[in-house]
Amino acid sequence: MPSPTQPVTLSASQIEELNRQLSTMRHDINNHLSLIMAAVELIRRKPDAIERMSGTLADQPAKISDAMSKYSVKFESAFGITRD
Repeated sequence: MPSPTQPVTLSASQIEELNRQLSTMRHDINNHLSLIMAAVELIRRKPDAIERMSGTLADQPAKISDAMSKYSVKFESAFGITRD
C-alpha cells in the first residue's frame, strides 16, 4: 500500500470522527468476540447446544473482518493511502 508522498493534514473534526469510528469498531469486535466466548461456554456446559450455536460461531469471523475492512477504508481514505 503506497503511503502519501506529501504531508497529510486532518482537521480536529476529522480526527474526532476517525476516533469515533475506531471506538465503534472496537466495540463491535468485542461484541462479536463475546458472542464467540458465550457460545463456546454454552457448548461446554450443554454439548447438545452445538447445532444451535454453530451458526453463531461461524458468523462472527466474517463480521469481525467486515468491521475492520470498513474502518480500514475510511482510515486509508482520510490519510490518502491507496491500495495496489
